Amino acid sequence: MTGRARVFGDDMNTDYIVTSRRKREGIDPRFLRRYIFEELDPAFAASVQAGDLIVAGKNFGCGSAMEVAVTALMGAGIRAVLARSFSRTYYRNAVNNGLLPVVCDTRGIREGDRVTVHGSVVRNETTGEMGEAEPLPQVMMEIIEAGGLVGYMVRRRRA
Repeated sequence: MTGRARVFGDDMNTDYIVTSRRKREGIDPRFLRRYIFEELDPAFAASVQAGDLIVAGKNFGCGSAMEVAVTALMGAGIRAVLARSFSRTYYRNAVNNGLLPVVCDTRGIREGDRVTVHGSVVRNETTGEMGEAEPLPQVMMEIIEAGGLVGYMVRRRRA
């Protein structure tokens, strides 16, 4: 997949991704997408385009275990998050909901760069730099390809 980098720093708390008060208002991804990163940049959600990639530093998704922090990004058409590391809970929530968590060195990626993720290769198309991502176990890739854990279980049941 190739997309435009939307860059954030370290320790991106789930409440930065979408505040818990928004969860009380509704959990529909189409509703939540309007409020992603609103505490950091109120104009961010309006600027997101389907296919954008979130790029961050260390410890992305720390804080509470809110699944809506994944579904809000997916509602905005974001299919992957690249980060130097993830909180374990966010990482599993991402996989279980079909969002690709890519662990890689993100320090050379700038806002607006075109980035391609293909298997374990991450290429900054803007600068030509390439790097490697930590490979995901095959079962996690199958869950993501099925659109999440529910889709994966439905496929397995039919097989």
